[in-house]
Amino acid sequence: MEKPLLEIDDLAVSYGAIQALHGVSFRVPPGSIVTLIGANGAGKSTVLRAVSGLVKPDRGTLRFKGVDLRGLAPHLIVRLGLAQSPEGRGVFPNMTVEENLRLGAYTRDDRAGIRRDLTRVHELFPRLSDRSRQAAGTLSGGEQQMLAMGRALMARPELLLLDEPSLGLAPQVVEALFEIVKQINREGTTVLLVEQNAHLALETAHWAYVLETGRIILEGEAASVRKDPRVKAAYLGE
Repeated sequence: MEKPLLEIDDLAVSYGAIQALHGVSFRVPPGSIVTLIGANGAGKSTVLRAVSGLVKPDRGTLRFKGVDLRGLAPHLIVRLGLAQSPEGRGVFPNMTVEENLRLGAYTRDDRAGIRRDLTRVHELFPRLSDRSRQAAGTLSGGEQQMLAMGRALMARPELLLLDEPSLGLAPQVVEALFEIVKQINREGTTVLLVEQNAHLALETAHWAYVLETGRIILEGEAASVRKDPRVKAAYLGE
């Protein structure tokens, strides 16, 4: 069996007295799209923050390509090949689209490779090419999400973490974005997707985990999870 790209075992995270994650364990195989679904406050974003080095776990193991991530600074984790497109997009509003994208490559010094990846991002997101000199804060919500994803791709990650990419966007924009997620995956980037839109997440992913109050209560192939009566009732409105 192929070794997982990301391995998480018994991950526990708390914010002060509040326990956000209670011993979460899961795997992300290389070349896959894996989704974490669950209600608001289930702990989905906390998982991504722990993987990115933005919160310190109370306990547990986090391994990326066999490397222990615990205690590593976020920029060192990016250098390993892991990048995040955060919830809320987090673009730098007063900087141009081009400047935002180039910031995504801040850990790299291969100028020719950076130029190639900039071209690739413009091919994936033509709107960003049209608005390259525009201040990021003047973009629409959908364009800002494209920019956040494009900026993460500029790190040339092996694993892309997507945190609520559909949040606050029109259905037509969301559909287009998720087609691009599939394309990114087909081109070789593994994706860990946190998403409240369970319909879309389960249609897009190969494997799914359901988080409830900081615990994984269900896992399996996305198509199978989609048919589970608990998931239908709680997340799909069926």
